Parts: sequence; C-alpha cells; structure tokens
Amino acid sequence: MRILIAPDKFKGSLSARQVAENIALGVRDVIPDAQIEIAPVADGGEGTAEVICNARGGEWVMCRAQGPLGNPIEARYVWLSENASAVIEMSEVAGFGVGEMLLDGAKRGAREIIVGLGGSMTNDGGFGMARALGFRFFDQQDNEIEKTVDLISVVRIEAPIAAGVSPATEPASASGGPLQIRIAAACDVKNPLLGENGATRTFGPQKGATPDELEILERALMRLADTVTRELGCDFRNNPGAGAAGGLGFGLMSFCSGELRPGFDIVADAVELEEKIRSADVVITGEGKLDRQTLEGKAPAGVALLARKFGKRVFAIVGRAAPDQQVRDTFDGVYELGGSIPQARELLRERARELGSTLKH
Repeated sequence: MRILIAPDKFKGSLSARQVAENIALGVRDVIPDAQIEIAPVADGGEGTAEVICNARGGEWVMCRAQGPLGNPIEARYVWLSENASAVIEMSEVAGFGVGEMLLDGAKRGAREIIVGLGGSMTNDGGFGMARALGFRFFDQQDNEIEKTVDLISVVRIEAPIAAGVSPATEPASASGGPLQIRIAAACDVKNPLLGENGATRTFGPQKGATPDELEILERALMRLADTVTRELGCDFRNNPGAGAAGGLGFGLMSFCSGELRPGFDIVADAVELEEKIRSADVVITGEGKLDRQTLEGKAPAGVALLARKFGKRVFAIVGRAAPDQQVRDTFDGVYELGGSIPQARELLRERARELGSTLKH
C-alpha cells in the first residue's frame, strides 16, 4: 500500500514535517510494509517558507530589517538557487520590514519572490512596505506621512520613479514595480480590502483593535485606496485577497505589480504534490483545527481536492474538528486528537494507528 502523508502544521505545536513524521510512525506500527512518503504542505501562512525550502533544497539567509515595533532585528528568508528566487514570510517582520526583505532578495539577484501573507501584525494596506521601497506619502499640507493612522489624511503619493516603477497600465501579473521582478503573494483568504469582510473588520479585532480604532483604520485604508486609484491609476481594493495580512495583498498589487495566488497552489507546485498524489493509494492530511475556514483555501481542503481529482481516498488527522457535515464530508474520515498540545506527538501516532487499522481491513 502506497500512502502519502501531506499535512499542514499544528499551529503553536508542531511543524508540518513533525506532524507528517509522527503520523508516519503511527501508520507504520500497524502496516509495517506500507510504502510511505511524506510531503508537508502549507497555504501561505506561517511555515510556507520552511515547506518550500525543504522540498526544493533551498537555504536560509539572514538580513537586517525592522521588526513589528520598528526595532532592528535579524530576519530570515529562503533562497532557491535553482531558479534564483526567494520565499519570505511577512510574519518574520511587519510593515516596513517586509519592504526591506524584498529589497534584500532583489539585491541577491532574485527573479521572483514569493511572499507568504500569513501571521500579519499590521493593518496598513502595504503602506509600510511601500515606504521601504521608496514610495512617499503626503497630506494636503505637503507633510510627509510616516504613521499608518495618519493615512487618513493622505492626498498624494510620490512613486520612486528613479527605481523603475512600472506604468500604471501594466497588468498586475507582470513583473514590475520598483523591484522590477515578479512578486507572487501566497494567500489563504479571499477578503477584499474594505467593508465588513475586509482587512480591518475581519482581522483587526484579532489583533486587539478597539471599535474606535477599527473605525480609524478602516477610514485610513479607504483613503489610501482612493489615493492609490487617483495617483497610481490602479484599483485592487475589491480583488479577492486584497485584505490579506492587514491589506498587504492590496499593497503588493498596487505598489509591486504583485500577483495574488492561492498559497496552497504555490506550495503544491513547489513540492510536486499532484504527481505524489497520483502515485499514492491513500492520502492523509491534517491541520490543527478543521472548520468552515478550511474550505476557503486551507491546505487540507486543497489536498482533498487533488486526491478526489485522481480518485484517491483521503483522510484527515486534526487537533479538533468543528461539527460541520460539509467539512467532514470533504474527507473519507476525520480523526481528532483531543488532549493537550504537549501530548500532540503521541496522540498523532495513536490516531494514525487507528487509521492504519482501518486501512488494513
């Protein structure tokens, strides 16, 4: 029996590789002659760079950048020499630091940079990143704007012409922007920039914003979007994923001619997942929490979709699963760990043994 194990991480507990390895141990306990292959996956959130690095033989490189509070830190990203590309995660830094990491990758000679949009600590529509790339923002009195909350007064944007900014008419999928390289934003949500389902209303409360602060942030992003439309001649506010990572999706499209792609698709291509599933008899996936959000672009749903495409049985081993029949029906079986995070490794092996026993009969 050929078994492919392709889970995402259990956030705050185990990496995707650790999850896969523990599932493999459990399955092998009851099916010792199984041909097991592990292929950890991700969907653009934290862990995306690690998964791609391991799958493609990349290396971690360090660069100096600003952290979430403006403090200097040592950030890391993945360099893939095989095709001169880089993979960064905005969760390594935030705001201005994202732009600094992009610049570092460009200086290294990257032809493409993949940006994982998960784990955001910002709600600035890409404003901080744009400033690092050389864009300048001004209010009506021609005072330069340097803080996100002051975007509520922005009326003018000065683009870094000398750096080679793309014409506003250039399509978002083309390489361009001040970096003159292709930017692929790996996204696992479909939220627009503004409104009830936008960056501020959806993710702001998760980051501790009060109702009054949410109102200010929403107005600031609306003003930014209006100014970008007028000054740069593009309007991505309603594009699916524009609201990802506090609006960084919008920022990458507006200031870097970036292309938003489902994070799972990017990772699946990198790890050659389709071919691995085609060769397997059974597929096992998983994540920390299985719920309706899983169906909105998360890795386990992507694995299940590919498995169905090739007529393979697919099972999920998860930390916990919501009592949602549509979610559960996505898989041939769902196994929940229960228990606590410190027990995750042993519980994964236990549930994998249960699944393995089912597969034997």
